[in-house]
Amino acid sequence: MKKLNIILILAIAMFFTELASAQVLSESAKRKVTVGVDLFTDIVFYEKDLLYMPADFRFRTINQGVNVFAMYNFQLGESMTSFSVGLAIRNHNWYSGNSLIEDIKADTIKYVTIEQDFDRTKINLTYLDLPIEIKFRTQGGFKMGVGLKVGYKIASKQKYVGNREPDEAGLTTKVNEKEQNISNLEDWVFGATLRVGYKFISAFAYYQFNQAFKKGRAPKMTPLSLGITITPF
Repeated sequence: MKKLNIILILAIAMFFTELASAQVLSESAKRKVTVGVDLFTDIVFYEKDLLYMPADFRFRTINQGVNVFAMYNFQLGESMTSFSVGLAIRNHNWYSGNSLIEDIKADTIKYVTIEQDFDRTKINLTYLDLPIEIKFRTQGGFKMGVGLKVGYKIASKQKYVGNREPDEAGLTTKVNEKEQNISNLEDWVFGATLRVGYKFISAFAYYQFNQAFKKGRAPKMTPLSLGITITPF
């Protein structure tokens, strides 16, 4: 799965590079294709449930993520409104301020308090998205896009950088651990997007309608992504 994730990202990156370097691409063709990147932070809404997390559980304030996309635009008549459909790779990083998942392979996902000194801990989620949008533009460069997208989970992991519990001699070891494939995540997620901007830069928002984890097996968590979109062409 990790190899598939890398191949997909490289394929899209190569596609972007080829488009950017093509001098023979007409202005008409450029208007039909939109490529860009969303840079965002996640606000993760969650229900504090002691069955799945400690009472003092919290996320870090900044949870940076990125979404790389390519979309084909179908102009609606003679207007500057278009319908767009495309493909994207989306990556989230949710940093916990004081906890980590006790066992990512367990039947029930549970966060526990970290008792040792640590630098950071997070879960990383990667999705392959199919986005659709209705885009509105003006001659002056103002633009707005509203849309929906459905995503399929292609990778997940938990990362922990910090000390482990002391051994029998009382010595602690600092580790940098990655555990792949977190259980009980929803395979399919879907949500709404909004972009409002001017020329090549826009404000961006995405709200996921369903929970990240399966109901009754893990904490209830739903992300709201806020950031900027850069579309060089």
